[in-house]
Amino acid sequence: MKKGLILAIAMLFGAFQLSAQKVGYINTEKILSVMPEYKSAQTQLENLGNQYREKIEAEYSKIEVMYNNYQQVKGGLSSQARQQRENEIISREQTVKELQKSYFGQDGIMQKKSQELMDPIKARVDTAVKKIAENGDFMIIFDLSVMQGIAYSRPADDLSGLVIKALGY
Repeated sequence: MKKGLILAIAMLFGAFQLSAQKVGYINTEKILSVMPEYKSAQTQLENLGNQYREKIEAEYSKIEVMYNNYQQVKGGLSSQARQQRENEIISREQTVKELQKSYFGQDGIMQKKSQELMDPIKARVDTAVKKIAENGDFMIIFDLSVMQGIAYSRPADDLSGLVIKALGY
């Protein structure tokens, strides 16, 4: 009986403790959309990505031309010459795939450039969020832009405006 009473009091105390904690949310996309340096970084990344895509497409066009030329003349080639041409086409295609991976792969140039440009921006946002969390005594701040399944969020708990203000925008 005593254990049950102590457990009930502990649970009641815990419920009061939880109700005193503050929770808020932000929308990182909303915050980033007002930051000129983010827009600039996005533009730089898009331009660089387009340049690399154009290079890859040009290389694939060359391979297509090689293949079409091969198809036209393969009937008149010896089996050794056919094999050599096929190997050239396959080799060129593998080289382009490796180039594409070096540009767009997990550790590629685009990934590194994105980190180089975006990490300082994200760090500024994180610093502003932490400052608001500490000053406002928030227990948890959720980011709606990365959370799926949020059915409702009370506008009064949106701290995005405070973060934007803390960033100076």
